[in-house]
Amino acid sequence: MPVISLIAPRGHLDPALVSSLQGAFGATGDAVWLAPDEAAEFPVAARPGNLDEVREGIADQAVDLNFIDDGERRKSLLIADMDMTMIGQECIDELAAEAGVGEEVACITVRAMNGELDFAEAVAERVGLMKGLSVRAIEHVLETRITLAPGGRTLVRTMKAHGARTALVSGGFVQFATRVSELLGFDVVHANALLIENGCLTGDVKRPVLGQDAKVEVLNRLSPDASRAIAVGDGANDLGMITRAGMGVAMHAKPVVASVAPLRIDHSDLTACLFLQGYSIEEFS
Repeated sequence: MPVISLIAPRGHLDPALVSSLQGAFGATGDAVWLAPDEAAEFPVAARPGNLDEVREGIADQAVDLNFIDDGERRKSLLIADMDMTMIGQECIDELAAEAGVGEEVACITVRAMNGELDFAEAVAERVGLMKGLSVRAIEHVLETRITLAPGGRTLVRTMKAHGARTALVSGGFVQFATRVSELLGFDVVHANALLIENGCLTGDVKRPVLGQDAKVEVLNRLSPDASRAIAVGDGANDLGMITRAGMGVAMHAKPVVASVAPLRIDHSDLTACLFLQGYSIEEFS
């Protein structure tokens, strides 16, 4: 049955708010707490017409409010973006900083992730600015600048423990995604490849560039029944898989993504993707 999901950073979900929204939304049953003072849900007959307004109204309480439609919630595939989703940075921006063109590249990245630029052209333009950079800079960035997003390991481990496959799909670069995938435990990784010659970046990437359409192709190949997948991302090139998957989550996303994604997480960490599927904290791995 359809449910209203409420998730907040640990210790910040007020039971009084849950009770109040049960009344306001006409709950058809009792609230179920998936984690004390962190995640709760209750059944409703249909999506409340004022859901978006209520979400905005409780934003100052750092609560993520979502409506989850009827259907099989626990998914058999996790397909996730890397940059600013499974890690806390945009790898290309961090690499550009090493090359001394960080500000210029970061401006292009923002416009590309907001859907203002063609993604493939934006990748080529940014990589071109780093021509001649030593490949040693990649390892330095991985060691000193890249951090895993909170809750990511738990999300991947828990879904795998319950039989799901996990795929990391990135418009970034395999030179970063392979390491991130290993650290988080993903089964499969797909990403663009920086071209290297004589120990330096050539200023180009292997074609074709992996963008929005390629992410959807990976989703369709790994889960022909897209309803069995959960897709998580933050940028415009994630929109295809987010809207295609049975459960599409905008994770701390750009406005162009958050405004159209079926589900959105603005305050909590990646374990929210488990709560959305109905996992209790006792089931986390």
